[in-house]
Amino acid sequence: MATYDEDVREEKEEMTEETPKEYMERKRWLLFGLPWTFTKYFLRPDMLTIRTGFFKIEENDCYMYKVQDVKLTATFMERLAGLSTITCFTGDTTDPTLELKHIRKGREIKNYLLKESEAARIRRRTVNMLDIGTGDFSDLDNL
Repeated sequence: MATYDEDVREEKEEMTEETPKEYMERKRWLLFGLPWTFTKYFLRPDMLTIRTGFFKIEENDCYMYKVQDVKLTATFMERLAGLSTITCFTGDTTDPTLELKHIRKGREIKNYLLKESEAARIRRRTVNMLDIGTGDFSDLDNL
């Protein structure tokens, strides 16, 4: 098990290193982290693709600019096997939450997703604004 200081040191090293432009990761069994499943995750600067199945192959795509938030979780068993699960909260209509289950390099991939989703929003000039309740529309009638 890594200590907090080692985690912080690894995170600083990840920030300074140049990250690759694409990732391909497999869903793994929780037992020993073996990649004996038929689920693959492809991460590119413009798109996230999840391919599942052996006889019937199903692909689910989500544009990077639609990824709004990313959450990393690691259960006790996942930590023993060196795995983690990433949950992507998206603005996609088919799947508002995408899970990348039992993958290696979880923190590195999470940072990549956050960085590339922000870069994709800037490239597409897509801005997410929140309504913070600064006033109601009845104020405009007096103008």
